[in-house]
Amino acid sequence: MAGLLRDAVLLDAALRAAGHRLWRRPTRWLVPGDVLTIGVRVLPGLRLPVAVEVCAAGPEEVSAVVRSRPWRGARWSGRLVPTGTGTAIRDECGAGPLTRLLLRGLRTARAELLVEAAAAVATGAVVVATALVRDRTVLAARRTRPPALAGRWELAGGRVEAGESEGDAVVRECREELGCAVAPTGRVGTDLLIDAGVLRVHAAVLVDGSEPTALEHSALRWVGPDELEAVDWVDADRAVLPDLRALLAATPAAP
Repeated sequence: MAGLLRDAVLLDAALRAAGHRLWRRPTRWLVPGDVLTIGVRVLPGLRLPVAVEVCAAGPEEVSAVVRSRPWRGARWSGRLVPTGTGTAIRDECGAGPLTRLLLRGLRTARAELLVEAAAAVATGAVVVATALVRDRTVLAARRTRPPALAGRWELAGGRVEAGESEGDAVVRECREELGCAVAPTGRVGTDLLIDAGVLRVHAAVLVDGSEPTALEHSALRWVGPDELEAVDWVDADRAVLPDLRALLAATPAAP
């Protein structure tokens, strides 16, 4: 559910249903520091541009703060609260005219869209990506296809095959794409609804003295925590940068 709250395509659809518009967004999935421009409908045919900065985008909370005057500093947060039947979203926001304008019809539209998207996550094909970690760095692979993504960097992976576990898919994909043996060590980040299905990132480490080779990519590079932002990641992998940074920080340094 946290991944859906960060999905700018879903946010745009909910805003449009409420009469507003999402005029500018950095990428599809939002991360802390991203600044959006929302056209808030103040009168029929008149929208006011409002800059909103994402403050948090984690597994339990997504929050943002307004950067435009005269409402600078107004905050909104959506907290994910487990219930007996699923997960509830608890909206918390400051009072004021902007809040009322933004929330007018937005909650209802968002709820309907979230139900549809959650069903797609539950039934969609699963695609795994591998955060292969070594010496507090993560492996990035440069894509060669399709043309729209060629030259950008990704975490290696692919679709989980029928009868295959996600961990087994990570091992197979790394063998096929990187020619190396790996051992999965756990999930990273939240589910992300992508065109091919549901993306799930798994951390992994090299085993048996393996060394990755670019079999299906044009280049490989090991990226440290201070270099993550400078890499031109594909949108879905950019969405897990905060999680990758935390993963690398928790990884023991090489002796």
